[in-house]
Amino acid sequence: MTILSVRNLNKYYDDGVHALKDVSFEVKKGEFLGVIGLSGSGKSTLLRCINRLIEPTEGEISLNGQSITDADKTELRVHRSKMGMIFQHFNLINRKTVLENILLGKLGSMGTLSAILGKYSAQDKKRALELLDIVGLADKAQKRADELSGGQKQRVAIARSLMQNPEILLADEPVASLDPATSHSVMKYLEKANKDLGTTILCNLHFLSLVREYTDRVIALRKGELVYEGSSQSIDKEWFSKIYGDQAKEVEIR
Repeated sequence: MTILSVRNLNKYYDDGVHALKDVSFEVKKGEFLGVIGLSGSGKSTLLRCINRLIEPTEGEISLNGQSITDADKTELRVHRSKMGMIFQHFNLINRKTVLENILLGKLGSMGTLSAILGKYSAQDKKRALELLDIVGLADKAQKRADELSGGQKQRVAIARSLMQNPEILLADEPVASLDPATSHSVMKYLEKANKDLGTTILCNLHFLSLVREYTDRVIALRKGELVYEGSSQSIDKEWFSKIYGDQAKEVEIR
């Protein structure tokens, strides 16, 4: 079953840069799809077009058969409630506790007044604590976010996104700011969300070794074009050169 469909997606920026060029692919429900490519290949633009943080120039994006590109503000809010987003730089509120940061994942589905006053139900708080346990931070609930390490902050960001109960999770370079050991720790929790909770994941990654270990399938972008779609295990030296360039050398995260 297809959950996300991208058809002939193009993005032109005001300076004339053609960031995405007729990109088309589908994501199956329950799939962990990796997106690879050099910096500037269009990976982040792609994810931001999918949830319309950036407006696509041309093309069609649909979630469960419902158009995202044609959605008005009300419809877009509904779509976004089904799409979690994890950023490279965590985007936590440092002065709030870990538990409070996770509860912020509910804001999109709350009334305005309840959101302003931070009135969360007992059920919401119970769910947030369950998610904290899932990402291995049950003992950090009352810690301020600025007291955590980078890897812990990213795990809180994962839990916050899962608080939405999203159908699909968009992760934009979630381990780019982390050391190798911490990168694997964070990727394992994303894998857990995918395998145990059934969350579909679309994840931008720099390192092919991580893609090979954690994803079901991969697409590759080069200069805004989709140049590969298939198994990460099938990316040999020739394909690696096509994706990253003849001078590139593969670096593994162990």
